[in-house]
Amino acid sequence: MKTIAILLLTGTSLLSHAGTPQQIGQAYAQEASSQIPGFSASAARGKDFFHRRFDVNAKMPGCTACHTDNPLAVGQHAVTGKAIRPLAVSANGERLSDPAKVEKWFGRNCKEVLGRACNAAEKADFVAYMSEAR
Repeated sequence: MKTIAILLLTGTSLLSHAGTPQQIGQAYAQEASSQIPGFSASAARGKDFFHRRFDVNAKMPGCTACHTDNPLAVGQHAVTGKAIRPLAVSANGERLSDPAKVEKWFGRNCKEVLGRACNAAEKADFVAYMSEAR
């Protein structure tokens, strides 16, 4: 906890120091709690978010359009047909372990599916769900 406080005081991004799904989720939760007092990441909200239809993009109306209803399963990109490895950490040990990749894919996918950037609370909840999915 002392490290988190020092990083916050120096203005260093917590996400840039994360290397595990739990640390990445914690960084997003910390950011969200600075915007939403008392925020705590929720795997249940993350699951709801994953299964929600946003209908901004007809080919990709929600996460499940490419990732299937089961985050443990291999998905397929709705436009390119390219195989997508499972999102769940339990089925893909490399998932959610590189902060730069996590931000890249949140940036790209949130804009395509939601029509906007995901906020820190949505990211924290999503990471919580993908970290617990079995």
